[in-house]
Amino acid sequence: METAPQFFRHGPGPFARLFVFALLSCLLIAGDVRFKYFPQLRQAIGVIIFPLQKIAYIPANIYDQVEEFIASFYLLEENVKLRLLYLENREQLLKLHSLEAENIHLRQLLGAVQQIENKTRTKTVLAEILYTPRDPFNHKITLNKGSQHHIQLGQAVIDDKGIVGQITQLYPWSSEVTLLTDRDHSVPVQVVRNSLRSVVSGTGKNDQLEVRYLSVNTDIQKGDQLVTSGIGGVYPPGIPVATVLRIERDPTGDFAQIISTPVAGVDRNRQVLILSLIQPESHDALEMPKIESGKN
Repeated sequence: METAPQFFRHGPGPFARLFVFALLSCLLIAGDVRFKYFPQLRQAIGVIIFPLQKIAYIPANIYDQVEEFIASFYLLEENVKLRLLYLENREQLLKLHSLEAENIHLRQLLGAVQQIENKTRTKTVLAEILYTPRDPFNHKITLNKGSQHHIQLGQAVIDDKGIVGQITQLYPWSSEVTLLTDRDHSVPVQVVRNSLRSVVSGTGKNDQLEVRYLSVNTDIQKGDQLVTSGIGGVYPPGIPVATVLRIERDPTGDFAQIISTPVAGVDRNRQVLILSLIQPESHDALEMPKIESGKN
């Protein structure tokens, strides 16, 4: 009796195959734990397939390197932009600090103007320093105000601290100021503490003045404040000039050596004030009416 051909071969069922593979896994795990054969086998397999792994990773490594190169290029470009932005902001910040310092100085000058005008009959003109000499022995500066701005020879120049110098050369749109520290410049002063009058003169050094012709027993002390006395009519009275720095008294000499330091300084500011005394207004004498006597 012939049987029909079998087109599909039927093997074990799914549950049977699952049971067989689970049993095989348990046996392998037990053998690995018991006999330690599989670590060596895994190491041998790892050595064999390592070159294949390196070859397989080549495209990914190339992609990572290209991506890193592109990212570094963009980072470099961004770094350049950020540096330029930093330098620009730094320049603006420095200008802002400069303007802030100049604003503070102008406010101080305004306060000095109000104090001087309240104490003395003076008018002030704001001027800017155009030129300071590089020669340390030349104690003169140039201002941007001249005869066209109604500036005159001999006018005093101050900053917010005190006396700077005196105008000694005049041009149409500029003027030259001889500083206190010049050897040929002297200012009549008096001591605030006891109203002692004297003359302070320049020594040719930027930070030193000398009070001359005071005897060794004169009542003057270190730290005394010297202000203008107003004698001579050039400098208004009461403007700070210097502070006594040291006193050397030689019993064998006639005069004491008194060194002081100026309170003002053109090396710290760009703006100064030019002072001039306000002359009192002249009034014409009142004419008495003439009475003509009538003829009888």
